[in-house]
Amino acid sequence: METTSEPIPSAEGMHLRRLHDLTEFEVADGNPDVRGWPVRGADGRQFGQVFELIVDVEALKVRYLDIELNDHLQINERDRHILLPIGVAALDEEADNVFVPSLTAQSVLEYPPYVEIQITRQYEEAMLRALNLPLSTPNDQGFYGQSGYDGSTFYQRRKLG
Repeated sequence: METTSEPIPSAEGMHLRRLHDLTEFEVADGNPDVRGWPVRGADGRQFGQVFELIVDVEALKVRYLDIELNDHLQINERDRHILLPIGVAALDEEADNVFVPSLTAQSVLEYPPYVEIQITRQYEEAMLRALNLPLSTPNDQGFYGQSGYDGSTFYQRRKLG
């Protein structure tokens, strides 16, 4: 997959960027860099690996995990990436795995594919529907204030040390 350092367009402006394109950003101290880690669903089967982190540069937060789906799923190469809101995943307690309880190796086949230059509000809403999460309701924190984007849940199960 060819990448550029151009911002990823979205409905809210040019605020989402790939972590590897941001030389002034890095994974926060005490948090593991999960790029390359296996991603497992509720069935325990691995369906992909974390390819990249998508960062909201205005909020200084990871909003999405870019997941590259495994070859064994027999998905064409153009549709092999999906985005997951950070709050729907969690780190495994002991092993270096990312766990997504709302997906399985089968249900991920119905998930909307991510084309690198197309993070629109419509795509974000399609992700939420595929994960059976409520669509955004107006609140003081905006679109990313909903639970699917709460990054604290991503790291909470990880044992330190």
